[in-house]
Amino acid sequence: MEKKFEIKLLEEAFGFIKSQNDKVQDKIFYNIRKAQILNDPKLFKKLNQNIWEFRTKYTGLQYRILAFWDKENNEMTLICGTHGFVKKTDNVSPKEIEKAEQSRVEYFEQKSNEDEII
Repeated sequence: MEKKFEIKLLEEAFGFIKSQNDKVQDKIFYNIRKAQILNDPKLFKKLNQNIWEFRTKYTGLQYRILAFWDKENNEMTLICGTHGFVKKTDNVSPKEIEKAEQSRVEYFEQKSNEDEII
């Protein structure tokens, strides 16, 4: 099956995943790869206009990686994972969504600055 998008994990998201034990890491990466080819809200769900979440449930805990879309270039669509957290409920804290929004703003500002240099 063909991937619908590419994924870029920002430093904090990658660090969060790598801080988990090997089995949790494997499950998170498995679910992210699966979300690239399947349209399943149990794996990848829209939270608001800009922010989405990769969802992984493992041993009773819910691991979340918040993300946003970068569709600015003509290459394959890119999804950027901002950060991750563990939670016990289905609701995502507005504080976590705001943190992802801020990462999104910083990402596009940095990208714009890089484009100006080139």
